[in-house]
Amino acid sequence: MIHRFFQNPHDNFFLFGPRGTGKSTWLRAAFPKAYWIDLLDLDTYQKFNAHPEYLKEIVEAQPDKTIFILDEIQKVPELLSIVHLLIEKKKWRFVLTGSSSRKLKRSGVDLLAGRALLKTMHPFMAAELGKEFNLEKALQYGLLPLVYASPTPHDTLKTYLTLYIKEEVQMEGLVRQIGAFHRFIETASFSHGSLLNVTEIGRECHVERKVVENYLSILEDLLLAC
Repeated sequence: MIHRFFQNPHDNFFLFGPRGTGKSTWLRAAFPKAYWIDLLDLDTYQKFNAHPEYLKEIVEAQPDKTIFILDEIQKVPELLSIVHLLIEKKKWRFVLTGSSSRKLKRSGVDLLAGRALLKTMHPFMAAELGKEFNLEKALQYGLLPLVYASPTPHDTLKTYLTLYIKEEVQMEGLVRQIGAFHRFIETASFSHGSLLNVTEIGRECHVERKVVENYLSILEDLLLAC
């Protein structure tokens, strides 16, 4: 396991970052005894989506647990009101991960009103990789841990992009025309590391400038661009 520079905040905190940045790997190493709730698991998601108040029962029924991790909290934003209530009792510590804060913002939640720190885990840094860092590979495929550590980075990156568009963009209804968004992703990638000409990208993708600006805001909310 490659040592990450990310430091334990020693408080309740949100940990945002694109999928594949190593959030779960770091958390399992940092909190091996924590109670883990994975909202990507279909059964778990359906249970808490139908009855978010069930979280309170689970927490109170774990006398030997003090740290609770809710993975992909944006899947069930309603859980935040329960977490807020439990934090007020000051008996437990909560770590809430997510690959996007967009759904949380759209749901009108207050991100616990300052009772939890906001942290972000980014892809690898060259210094973190040390001797494992390869400039050519980094320029070609990026430093996303999931892709960088893959024996077939090209295929992994292609699959990653397809799944991300399907699960984070299409299924969440963030865009109306997924084909246009695909064209935007490809066209925008040619401007990586240079000034972005929004009007030109819109012309190449056959969409209006405002549509391109919306697409860019989606990438920012998904933490795939800044």
